[in-house]
Amino acid sequence: MAFVPALHQQTADLLGTVQDTAGTPENDDDGNHRRLRAVFISDLHLGTPGCQAEALLDFLKAHPCDHLYLLGDIIDGWQLRRRWFWPQSHNDVIQKILRRARKGTQVVFIPGNHDEFARHFTNHHFGGVEVVHDAVHVTADGRRLWLIHGDHFDGVIQYAKWLAYVGDTLYEWTLRLNRHFNSARARLGLPYWSLSQYLKHKVKTAVSFVTRFEEAVAEEAGKRGHDGVVCGHIHRAEMRTINGILYCNDGDWVESLSALVEHGDGQLEVVHWPPGTAAPTAQKTPAVTTLSHT
Repeated sequence: MAFVPALHQQTADLLGTVQDTAGTPENDDDGNHRRLRAVFISDLHLGTPGCQAEALLDFLKAHPCDHLYLLGDIIDGWQLRRRWFWPQSHNDVIQKILRRARKGTQVVFIPGNHDEFARHFTNHHFGGVEVVHDAVHVTADGRRLWLIHGDHFDGVIQYAKWLAYVGDTLYEWTLRLNRHFNSARARLGLPYWSLSQYLKHKVKTAVSFVTRFEEAVAEEAGKRGHDGVVCGHIHRAEMRTINGILYCNDGDWVESLSALVEHGDGQLEVVHWPPGTAAPTAQKTPAVTTLSHT
């Protein structure tokens, strides 16, 4: 398709040649905020109206870190294929990430299905950002976490991609409807309410899919000898143990506005932004001091 090489060039431009903002003060990154050991984010969907870029920028400013992992669907090639949408705030996110890399943060990008075009650039660096197929992160307390996007465990993506495209279009329509609906709620002084999340939790097949996905990802992590897995893809922030394997999903930056973070002692936490807006309470795992690995 003629679109593919064009999007490859656009991706190279975005990842490799986005110019950093000259003279921008750097204290917005470190300031008075406590530095984290690692931050895991995914499903930003830059290039779509649904991306909450301003909230993401605020989150990144408030959470300086040693390692920043981008676990897929960072740039939404599916939506950009249909219609080019790239406001300044989305460019600012790219600039922020590149600035983090320039200041010494290890930035690792694992492409997902929406930015699968970037998989052509695996094992390359763009502006200090390393592009890889998957990765392993070792926490401060010695746990080995397998890092992936997760789409390879989605049967729709693997075997009926046309259906995934249809679902993506329907999801975008739902988000548009939701924006109008929540504008009306805001005028009435009511909090944000997600139609798409409501439908996901109410539709039995969707709940069953999420459960199977989580179990399959955790099982594969265990087979590979890891203590846990961190992924995205299904836009549902979660952290729980499945058959002895720690399963972590960092959520998304379209609706849940969530991330997974590692503190200096190895403690992992699902956080929502801004603080106090999560549907579930922020979840934590206790620090592990001794582990035996195969």
